[in-house]
Amino acid sequence: MATKIRLARGGSKKRPYYRIVVADIRSPRDGRFIEKVGSYDPMLPKDSENRVTLNVERIQHWLDSGAKPTDRVHRFLDAAGLLKREPRNNPKKAELGAKAKERVEAKRQAEEEAAAAAAEAAAAPAEEAAAE
Repeated sequence: MATKIRLARGGSKKRPYYRIVVADIRSPRDGRFIEKVGSYDPMLPKDSENRVTLNVERIQHWLDSGAKPTDRVHRFLDAAGLLKREPRNNPKKAELGAKAKERVEAKRQAEEEAAAAAAEAAAAPAEEAAAE
C-alpha cells in the first residue's frame, strides 16, 4: 500500500487547523488515515513552538516504511532536521505575463510622448522670444 505523510484540514471556516497524518494515497484529504503523527496550527505566530508539533519517532518509522511526505510536510521535516529538502528553482516566477508586458510597454510609451510634448512646449516659447 502506497502511503503519504500529509496534512488533513480541520478547524472552522477561516480558522484552519491541520493534522499531520499518514494516509493511503487513495483516501480523501480529510478522510480516513492510518495514524496521526503531528499537528500544524497556522494561526499561531511563526516563532511559536506549538505551531508545528511532530511525533519524530513515528514519522521516522513511516519514512523508513516508504511513506512519502507532501511538499509542505517535507518543509516541516526539513526544519525539524529529519529530511533534507532541496530548494526549488523557478527563474520565470517573477516574469510578467504577456498582457502585463503590453500594459507596461504602453505606459512607458505614453510617458515618453508626454515628456517629448513637454519638451516641445518648453522650446516653443523660447523660439518666440528669440524671434522678437
